[in-house]
Amino acid sequence: MNDITQPIHFEHHSTNFNRLKGRLESSVGKAIGDFNMIEEGDTVMVCLSGGKDSFTLLDILRTLQKRAPINFKIVAMNLDQKQPGFPSDVLPNYLEGLGVDFHIETQDTYSIVKAKIPEGKTTCSLCSRLRRGIIYKVAGELGANKIALGHHRDDMVETLFLNMFFGGKLKAMPPKLVTDKGDHIVIRPLAYCAEKDIARYARGMQFPIIPCNLCGSQENLERQNIKEMLTNWERQYPGRSQTIFTAMQNVKSSHLLDGNLFDFRNMHLGVAVEEGDVAFD
Repeated sequence: MNDITQPIHFEHHSTNFNRLKGRLESSVGKAIGDFNMIEEGDTVMVCLSGGKDSFTLLDILRTLQKRAPINFKIVAMNLDQKQPGFPSDVLPNYLEGLGVDFHIETQDTYSIVKAKIPEGKTTCSLCSRLRRGIIYKVAGELGANKIALGHHRDDMVETLFLNMFFGGKLKAMPPKLVTDKGDHIVIRPLAYCAEKDIARYARGMQFPIIPCNLCGSQENLERQNIKEMLTNWERQYPGRSQTIFTAMQNVKSSHLLDGNLFDFRNMHLGVAVEEGDVAFD
């Protein structure tokens, strides 16, 4: 067993693993380029939860940083929410072993969530709001203008269906957004990466995964139901998740029903729209 504080040398991995690593690096690099996520002189605060996604995000960004044509800084940040049994020494030991700049922010949001949310109710909404406020505050203190989150392709597809089924909106997770106060830009460099690839990579790298026992262990979460639905679809129709994700990048507002995106009221003869009457059939 390798010491969790030491990075694993890639030459010890199989050809398949190295191929996987190259695919993830290529996907992250493409997302960064497509959406101009990271620019010269940026300080990127990578939010490290201790899960497979954020470990992979930090590792891939550090790899790309070494060969990027621009200069940017990376600082890892973990929010210790004081969950019972949380191994508070794991991440500092791991990050010190890597030699990466990091900050551990300790805030007892666990007690706040448990006090305000009745037993049996989902805690995700309140927990997320509390985390978001703390993350923005810490980013300001660290001088970070970019905040990198570990959401991946499957998170984005799941969010699309959550909003459709329960919110009545065609809305997912954007790859890049400006915070409400305009102080920071949030980026999701794993936007093009499939969760199954991230999971394989995390296993191969033997990251010291820390499970979330605040919200991740709750049963019957709507997101879990959506995930199961998509998993079943993917099992029956391989590639369906990628097709849905591609559709999210290929939106035809003239063939939906949102009058704020397309001016249906003022359509008139003689002016055709893109794809025209293809949808008629």
